[in-house]
Amino acid sequence: MIYGILLQTQAPQGGGLVQQLILFGGIALVFYFFMIRPQQKKQKDQKKFINEIKKGDNVVTIGGMHGKVYAQTDDTVTIEVDKSVKLTFEKSSISLEASKRANEKG
Repeated sequence: MIYGILLQTQAPQGGGLVQQLILFGGIALVFYFFMIRPQQKKQKDQKKFINEIKKGDNVVTIGGMHGKVYAQTDDTVTIEVDKSVKLTFEKSSISLEASKRANEKG
C-alpha cells in the first residue's frame, strides 16, 4: 500500500529554477519601485530645494529652528530667528518637509 503511494508521487520537473528566477526578479522590481526610486526622488527634491533657497525664505532646520534666510554662501545659510539674532547653518541642515509645512501654516 505504501509502495503504491510512493509510486504515485512524481519527481519535480526542471522548471522550478525558471519560476524561482521569475519570482526573485519580480521581488527585485517591487523593491526598486517601492523603496529605491522614491528615496532617490526625495533626495533629488531636497537637493533642488537647497539650491533654490534665497534671501527672505522662511525655513526650518532639521533640528526644528524656524527662521528667515538672511544671507547665504555656497555651503552655509544665515538665518534670522529674531530681531538681530542671526545663526549660521550648513545648507544641508535645512529641512524640505518641515519648511513646506511651516509655509503652509503661516
